Amino acid sequence: MHHFPVGRAVGTVLAGAVALLVADSRPKAQDKFRFRTGVELVNVTATVTDRSGRFVSGLTQADFVVYEDDRPVDITHFNAERVPVSLGIVLDTSGSMRGQKIAAARAALGRLLFDLLGPDDEFFLYRFDNLPHLVEGWTTDRTRISAALRRVQPDGATALYDAVAEALPLLQSGRHRKKALLIISDGNDTTSRTGPSALKHAIRESEALVYAIGMDATELSPFGGQPPAWNIIGQQRRPGPVPFPIPGRRTPPRTPPIPGVPPGTGFPRPPAMPPPDEPRNPGIATVPEGVNAGALRDITDDSGGRTEIVRDTRDLGPATASLADELSKQYYLGYPSPGHRDGRWHAIRVEVRGQLRVRARRGYVAAL
Repeated sequence: MHHFPVGRAVGTVLAGAVALLVADSRPKAQDKFRFRTGVELVNVTATVTDRSGRFVSGLTQADFVVYEDDRPVDITHFNAERVPVSLGIVLDTSGSMRGQKIAAARAALGRLLFDLLGPDDEFFLYRFDNLPHLVEGWTTDRTRISAALRRVQPDGATALYDAVAEALPLLQSGRHRKKALLIISDGNDTTSRTGPSALKHAIRESEALVYAIGMDATELSPFGGQPPAWNIIGQQRRPGPVPFPIPGRRTPPRTPPIPGVPPGTGFPRPPAMPPPDEPRNPGIATVPEGVNAGALRDITDDSGGRTEIVRDTRDLGPATASLADELSKQYYLGYPSPGHRDGRWHAIRVEVRGQLRVRARRGYVAAL
């Protein structure tokens, strides 16, 4: 590129014009909750795996085809390099997270922050019990997040939906184009005023990749991750949800047989309750329930993220490590926005050539 001399006055005018353009392009405060298509690009992050669940690198723009509302679009922007991420963490600190589970969460998040993510990544930390609490706002200082985690003392009920709904606007203010939210929880929502439908709609309006790690509260115990004998005698154990295939993950150990007890029997287990649409009284004690995998998948899957269920606290570390690996091996695709201003959902479908699997945002709600 050749540089031509420009007078100081002309340079000042140009600088002012650029500043004006930048100011005009910034989203209004009330639009921070929206998936901003603007008049330029629709941004899509794609995760590609092979049939064994291994992340696939080395693809080019020509390997992808993108459809909006079943019509092919022209991919004009593409990047296969690792880019910085603005990552929000939403941690369950309800009473059922005491002991081994909160210790495992502290250890897994510490390794994620200090060892697995990039130096330019930024973070915030929300925790929730009866209510959401912002513990640390945006920071690149890992020690602040780590110190805050050490101070957390689990107690109270589970306001999961309220916490995610409150974290989303803060996530949208992150300085990096890639924005992700990580939820770690061990139970069903019990006290939120936000219902699952409203939360799902809010996530569809955001730009976030939403991930959840569900710790099955009824399966985890101090007995090395296995339920104690009294919890399986005479109970028909139902098969657990199958997590998204993770490279290198070990299969949790099976419960050892108990002498004199037929396999697969035990005390009846109370049925999982559906997520609440109405608030519950936080002063009423509730029986801990297994994590609601279906509810978590409703939160994560439209965004291009995913839910993983772990049944052993020792698997929480590998699960967060897999998330860091995924964030480092994703593809960015951009295409010209059709300019919808209708407030409606527009479906996005990403296909990749070859015998590969792709996971990406399923669509967006166009701003009015």
